[in-house]
Amino acid sequence: MRRAPAGPASDRSLRGTVLNVFTHGILLTWAAMVVLPLAWAVLSSFKTSDEVLASPWSLPATPRWENFVEAWTTAEIGRYFVNTAVVVTVGSALTLSMGALVAYVIARYSFRGNRAVYYLFVLGMTFPTFLAIVPLFFVARSLGLADSLIGLAIIYSVYSLPFAVFFLTAYFRTLPAAMAEAAFIDGCGHWGTFLRIMLPVARPGLVSVGIFVVLGQWNQYLLPLILQSSPDKYVLTQGLANLAVSQGYAGNWSALFAGLTISILPVLVVYLSFQRQIQAGMVAGALK
Repeated sequence: MRRAPAGPASDRSLRGTVLNVFTHGILLTWAAMVVLPLAWAVLSSFKTSDEVLASPWSLPATPRWENFVEAWTTAEIGRYFVNTAVVVTVGSALTLSMGALVAYVIARYSFRGNRAVYYLFVLGMTFPTFLAIVPLFFVARSLGLADSLIGLAIIYSVYSLPFAVFFLTAYFRTLPAAMAEAAFIDGCGHWGTFLRIMLPVARPGLVSVGIFVVLGQWNQYLLPLILQSSPDKYVLTQGLANLAVSQGYAGNWSALFAGLTISILPVLVVYLSFQRQIQAGMVAGALK
């Protein structure tokens, strides 16, 4: 008895299976590229420096929790951590507050030059940071912002603002105009409508932008390298680089990996805590 030829449904099923295998293979490869170096760094933070060099891929013979104490105190990671927390907290707050206000005005109000202002912020996203390093240093020094934690936070917020405005403008455009109209009818002014109605509704978008802003500012290295010259005002990226370079081949690798783990944990905790809000904000902004 002859078997009937495969139909279009069978071909589509076969193509779907091949595509799923290919897609899952790429995702697994990408996950391994991200997770394995992270896991290796965390494991190395529990080893001695000799174990890191002699057996980098093995488990630690005895977990050394004192590496974290040494990194926090002797290597001064604790001071760098506090400096980074201050700078990122202030910088992120400035970025979100200014970005939300500018994005709301661009998205909800029609005025002459609206599109020009929007595309100016989009252009700011494409401008390479290193091209402005020299003039930025002299401007920051003349304004008293150089070698200052608050000054660095202000500069962080300026560099993060174009991304925040770009993302939040698209998000505010998806919100129904009827909400603002109802607020105006009930007697709310422009500020009241923005602060009491539109801003709370835009919370998923704000959380999404906030996570990316925090990640970008927490991992920033070039700007503090140029603007922060006093060791007591170093941020984490500077402190870790200084710890690796200053000791040369006699580097304290266990303390270095412990400091690296300390710098990673806050970002990882924040992301895992808000991953649902990030996904909800990204999906909402894309679909509405």
